[in-house]
Amino acid sequence: MSLRKLLFLSSRTFALGIDRLPGDLGQAVMVAYLLLRVSDYLEDNTLMQPGEKARLLGVWDRVLAGQADCSELLGQLRWGAELSPDAEVARHAQAVIAGLEALPKAARVIVVRHVRDSTQGMARWAVRGPVFEDEADLDDYMHEVAGRVGYLLTELFAWKSPTIRLRQAALMPLSREFGLALQTVNVIRGLHDDFERGWVFVPRSFLREVGLEPQALFESRSRDKAMAVVDLLADKAQRHIRAAHAYVWGLPRHRHAMRTFCLLPLLFAERTLAVSRGNELVFYSEAKMTRQEVRQIVRHTTLFGWSNRWVDGYAALLAAG
Repeated sequence: MSLRKLLFLSSRTFALGIDRLPGDLGQAVMVAYLLLRVSDYLEDNTLMQPGEKARLLGVWDRVLAGQADCSELLGQLRWGAELSPDAEVARHAQAVIAGLEALPKAARVIVVRHVRDSTQGMARWAVRGPVFEDEADLDDYMHEVAGRVGYLLTELFAWKSPTIRLRQAALMPLSREFGLALQTVNVIRGLHDDFERGWVFVPRSFLREVGLEPQALFESRSRDKAMAVVDLLADKAQRHIRAAHAYVWGLPRHRHAMRTFCLLPLLFAERTLAVSRGNELVFYSEAKMTRQEVRQIVRHTTLFGWSNRWVDGYAALLAAG
């Protein structure tokens, strides 16, 4: 299976943006994304205990570093009855590693460094377990799985753009906020599915603020307080989203492909947040955008995403609608 097919299999939303990036930049971002999907598969695997997850993430880290062969990892994996998209990517990890090795050296160094950092962070949290005492705990976890991705992308953008290279110091902290924005929305969107696999990405401090015990979050009798927790998460997401907008503003307008790549997941997140806020459905399944909304966001962003004023107005429209 080609890397592009793996990309679209694992995420159509991110694939829509990655597919717009030109040449070796697009190839580098695609490979980085697929490598991280392998890490995600190991972290989220419901068939393995935390210690085994951490050990296999360590094996994967050595593969990324060129210190182990991919067969060492694949030979130890256990697959479920049906292969999830992440599992399918993991099953083709050797092809993804080959794609990594084919990248220009400068891009390969950037990708390996940040994917390894993220993978090591996932291993640390696999051992620590799914308890988040406060917002700082949640931010630490989200930094490992998403904030570092912002660093990775910014360095790749700087590799291809002298203008971004000059702005890199200012963009790096904003890129972390960008990652935290998307991940916080994912926390809200995935509350039910994460609970089913034993993880609740809600800081205990948020629960205490509304007077709710952790075990009562998903009980129908506690729904009003639980929705107040969702509001706290949504407010947090909105704070990160404001910083994410500043990140996009820092990308040159003539780098329309880069801006579109960043804007699509950001605008998807803003619309998903609007759909999720105040919606009890988040405790039963996922609150999602419609396919028509996805198509409209893609079309409008492709046409007008170069304009900061348009981005602000459109984002407000998505949040309100």
